[in-house]
Amino acid sequence: MFDYPVTLTPDGDTVLVSFVDVPEAITFGADEDEALLQAVDALETALSFYVEARRPLPVASKAKRGQRTVRPSALEGAKLGVYQAMTEQGIKKAELARRLGWHMPQVDRLFDLRHASRLDQIEAAARALGRHLEVRIS
Repeated sequence: MFDYPVTLTPDGDTVLVSFVDVPEAITFGADEDEALLQAVDALETALSFYVEARRPLPVASKAKRGQRTVRPSALEGAKLGVYQAMTEQGIKKAELARRLGWHMPQVDRLFDLRHASRLDQIEAAARALGRHLEVRIS
């Protein structure tokens, strides 16, 4: 769902990583493997800017043949999925809080990608939006 294609560019002794769909996410690593590890953090940080600004998340374009992709970690991906459902439906945080019977700080923490929210809270928020959370190992 949030699988963003990356461009890996050798830059002297490092490898630069950039995202065409998320221009705010730029990082580097000593080699390709380290650069891709750093790319997850850069992507999550950049996507958190969209959430904080209450902007729609960028749509991930289709990767070209052989192009690497990076996605947020599972917990952050679940949070972003709930956020995306909320924005698609035009629901504000206050309305989500009302539906869940939560206080606003609880909803704010739910969308804080650096906060370790509980999976049952994310699942409850998804249900309040008429969605369900699906966990899969592939």
